[in-house]
Parts: sequence; C-alpha cells; structure tokens
Amino acid sequence: MSRRSPETVSELWQPKFRFGPDTRIATAGSCFAQHISRYLRARNAAVVDLEPAPHGLSAANAVKYGYGIYSARYGNIYTVRHLLQLIQEATGRFAPSDAVWERDGRFFDAMRIGVEPAGLPSAEAVQRHRVQHLTRVRRLFARSDVFVFTLGLTEAWTHRESGTVYPTAPGTIAGSYQPDVHAFRNFDFLEVYQDFVKFRRLAMKRNPELKFLLTVSPVPLAATASDQHVLVATTYSKSVLRAVAGKLAEVFENVDYFPSFDLLSSASTRGAFHSDDARQITEPGVEAVMRIFFEAQPALAQASVPAIPGGPAGEPDKSRTPGAPADEVVCEDILLDAFSR
Repeated sequence: MSRRSPETVSELWQPKFRFGPDTRIATAGSCFAQHISRYLRARNAAVVDLEPAPHGLSAANAVKYGYGIYSARYGNIYTVRHLLQLIQEATGRFAPSDAVWERDGRFFDAMRIGVEPAGLPSAEAVQRHRVQHLTRVRRLFARSDVFVFTLGLTEAWTHRESGTVYPTAPGTIAGSYQPDVHAFRNFDFLEVYQDFVKFRRLAMKRNPELKFLLTVSPVPLAATASDQHVLVATTYSKSVLRAVAGKLAEVFENVDYFPSFDLLSSASTRGAFHSDDARQITEPGVEAVMRIFFEAQPALAQASVPAIPGGPAGEPDKSRTPGAPADEVVCEDILLDAFSR
C-alpha cells in the first residue's frame, strides 16, 4: 500500500453475492450513505424508492424535503438502535415516546427531524404523515432484494423512560432538551451487534430472501457528548462499528461488508480523500470507493452511466477546488457546528 496511489487500489472487496441489473437495492444509514445511493442511481441500478417526490417538485426542493435521498423518506439513520426501532414501529412492536417536537408553533417528526424543514401545522398532521411513512417502510423490506446500510454513530440522545432513540439532540433543530426526560447513550459493541441481529430477524420475517450489505461511515464526529476528546470519541465509535460490521459478515451468510471505511480512513491515503476541514470526504474519495464497488459487481459496471454529479462518469470533477467536499449531503450533525460556537 505504501507504493500505491490511493486512486488505483483495487481488489479490496470479494462480495458474497452479486448485484444484477434487476436487483432491487434499498438504501439507508448515515450521511455518507447518500453518496452510495447517488452512484447506484447514476448506474441505473434498480434502487428502491417507495416515497418518490411529488410531481413538479424541483430537484433541489426534493432533496430539501427528504425525497430521493434513500429508499424511503426516513432521513438519516445514524445508529443501529434507531434502525431497529424503525422496523419495530413499522411492524407494530414499538411506539416512540416524545415523538412530536415543536418549534415556533410548528410541529416536527422527532424520528426524522429533517424531512419537513418548516414543520407541519399540528401534531396530528405529523402523526398522519408518519403512519403513511411506516406503510412505505413495511413495503420496502418486503420488496427489496438487498438492504444497504451505512453505520454512522454509536452516540445518541434518547428518551430516558422508553429508550426511544432520536437522530439528533432535542433542542437543536426543534423540541427542547429536558435532563429529566432525555439522556445521552453511547452504545457498545455488544449492544450494536445485538441490535442488528434483532433487526435482521425482523426484516427477514417480512422477506426471508433479503440480503444485507453493510458499510461504515468514514466521517468523524463533529462533536461528542461523552467525557472524551472528540478524537478519542471518534476512534471509539468507528472502531465499534467496524468491528460489528465485520463480525456480522463473518457470522451470517446473507450479510456482507463493503470496505469503503477501510480505504478512506487508511493512513496510506495521506489525507488525499479528506476535505480541508478534515471532516468530509471529497468527490475523488467517493469515486475511489465506488470504483472498487463497481469493479466487484460487473453487472452494474457494464450499465450505461450518465454523468455523476460533480464530474463526468468515472472521473472526479477537475473544476473543483482541491480539498472541497463531495456533493452536499443532508446531514443533521453538520448543524452542530452552529450550536457549538
């Protein structure tokens, strides 16, 4: 590796199962998962989208309101516990607590806080929207062949009594933080592993043939609520998630791991794939890992490829400022920068 250009690394992945042009691929996870979804769509892969944007909505507004980012309009799912609770809720096994947050007379779904940036006029409207959303989530697991999930964080804010996990801290985007109601959690290896095993079991009840492809987000934490330095907290979180993903792929035949994290976090890249703020991944970095992905999936690699946003298909955009992050992703934790000043 010391003698290889990071853009030319290959053969990192020997996939357990092959994607075909008609393989129905569902996507979910943390912010970095949005890049994977973007490249799959550009390759004309059969990406599942059960909550498409309304007709006539511009592309920019579609993204703003959470359409077309993932296979359903659930926004970013940073922790496996959140993913588990989503399928439990969709199948009638769980009801989240403190699930509607308010800000300036507008109401928000605390489980997917970013999909309605201006909120809705009432708590009842939020609940109606969520019922519709959960119907689509149930269909997603029943109709997909492969579920691609990016593990992002071990840290989460929760409801003390019920254990409900939120994608962002109460009081940042909406709602209010109440120390007697909300609590910080930092999940360990066993908790994350067991949560995914439970999730896998429930998903396979809907679809016994479903396969799972895991990745780990290489994006470091913007901040931590632990008592550790953010660098130490990031190392802990990513180490746990990488170990869990590897163990799941080792134990279960229908679970695979794609090593995007391994390449993008390697010292051998010498920081070439990180933006100037050292937090985001640049477009050449995203291109490098997706090249490895498509090399290992020849049926998708042979598909016709329209231009990837940011540059011609298969090439980074040379007009970009060096060190600039890849195309913008919708990511709640970026907002933490504003709240930490």
